[in-house]
Amino acid sequence: MGKYRFDVKKVRADFPILGRKVQGKQLIYFDNAATSQKPACVIDAIREFYTNYNANVHRGIHRLSEEATERYEKAREKVAEMIHAGSPEEVVFVRGTTEGINLVAYTFARKLQKGDRILSTVMEHHSNIVPWQLMSEMHGVDLDFVDITDEGYLKMEELKNKIRKGTRMVAVTQCSNVLGTINDVRTIAEMAHDSGALCLVDGAQSVPHMPVDVEKLGCDFLVFSGHKMCGPTGIGVLYAKKEHLESLDPFQGGGDMIREVRLTGSRWNDVPYKFEAGTPNIEGAIGLGAACEYLMRIGMDNIREHEKRLIEYSFKKMGDLDILERYGPRDPEKRSGVFSFNLRGVNAHDLASLLDAEGVAIRSGHLCAQPLVTRIGQTSIARASYYIYNMESEIDVLVNSLKKIYRIFGGG
Repeated sequence: MGKYRFDVKKVRADFPILGRKVQGKQLIYFDNAATSQKPACVIDAIREFYTNYNANVHRGIHRLSEEATERYEKAREKVAEMIHAGSPEEVVFVRGTTEGINLVAYTFARKLQKGDRILSTVMEHHSNIVPWQLMSEMHGVDLDFVDITDEGYLKMEELKNKIRKGTRMVAVTQCSNVLGTINDVRTIAEMAHDSGALCLVDGAQSVPHMPVDVEKLGCDFLVFSGHKMCGPTGIGVLYAKKEHLESLDPFQGGGDMIREVRLTGSRWNDVPYKFEAGTPNIEGAIGLGAACEYLMRIGMDNIREHEKRLIEYSFKKMGDLDILERYGPRDPEKRSGVFSFNLRGVNAHDLASLLDAEGVAIRSGHLCAQPLVTRIGQTSIARASYYIYNMESEIDVLVNSLKKIYRIFGGG
């Protein structure tokens, strides 16, 4: 395992919330797959917008509007730089991963005919299942899913065979929010293109945690959320190849997405603005731009190495605990910093509540991936998910708390 070049304790100092206590104990935040905490530079960027240049973008020629527009578009450039997009024009600001997938689903489905096929996997978050279900019902297209192995990997041969059967879109996560599995989306995109299909990648759990280069991946669409990568809530990104943005119809109509409006019809604005109807989340985009700068300054390779170290440490500390049932791949090279488990004899929701009493924040339930949790034979599970500010000493607290809870409630 490689070495990373940042001081975790110095990074922690950038996050004001990490200084607070919960239930009288130091906060240990292990719910990063749901949302990450925000560094001071992001908070300051949003405060600066409202304090110094709050105005609408693209619409005014006064100084405040010009400054707001400049910083809004600068944020788009930072996002494009982070994911190695060919141009900022390929970056559309949306509310989050969910809206980005819905945008693609609704606009792409207009081109489909009855009998066309959309292919996804049982590994997906609900946001990469439900929109396609709606499109299947509305347009009469077929929807199918690829299964996983018992180890938590996609069945690639099954995927390859199913793509060949008239598939028009392959929608797949790059990294599972439940199992931590990192999928080979580059190969999946190649399979899709060889069969004449397009490929959408859910990057909500990958872009914040590892280097992502859309040109190397070869995907047609990539979606992700700002709030999982140190940015604000209510802002996200749809990356799409420019040719696709130009060929798709608008998702919503209104101000700023038009070039000309007459009562007899309208002409659309250039991309990406064609897909950004109405007043956008200006402060959200500016905050996301600041988050991208912050993460790139740390280095996405460094972040990936840090999380591999944490997941490897988790395996070392919890791998031999017979009180735990673990889920997902065992190889740290093939999974993200997500550790999903159940504590024998203790309901996952009860466990989350008991850990909260110890100052430890985790997630419990079906994790917005109910088909996957059902596939692994559970109704709910517990999940600890790590990020740049988490430390091995915090995992020690989690382990000791699990042992304590099991002794009291698990019958140990």
